[in-house]
Amino acid sequence: MHIVCHACGTTNRVPDERPNKEPVCGRCGAELMPARPVALSDATFDRYVARNDPAVLVDFWAGWCGPCKMMAPHFEAAAAELPEVRFAKVDIDANPRTTAAYAIRSVPTLVLYRGGKELARHSGVMASGALTQWLRRHLDRSK
Repeated sequence: MHIVCHACGTTNRVPDERPNKEPVCGRCGAELMPARPVALSDATFDRYVARNDPAVLVDFWAGWCGPCKMMAPHFEAAAAELPEVRFAKVDIDANPRTTAAYAIRSVPTLVLYRGGKELARHSGVMASGALTQWLRRHLDRSK
């Protein structure tokens, strides 16, 4: 499987069977499959979403958004519960190109991608249990 490093953008090849220890990037040494969301930018978004073999769930958020702040711990909890999915966050104020390109109209908005293609989208706050249930439902449909 191919996993893109969130730190340097290098595409790494990792054996399909999940190794006992966490894989690290061959170029920069960053953890490739952290059990927490990673920050993406206009410069890193397209490559990270398109070239990762695992599904990627992106939380589009803003620092001034109260519901985004309420949802942040639930998003982190879901990331810890589903290590087979890559979780990422995009600050809409700091990354206007990505925000416009993907037609983000409200925050928080979650977008699920696989192979660079959008599978599902949800706007609004979700608790971690509802989020993982929503995510599993859409991943099962895409198989």
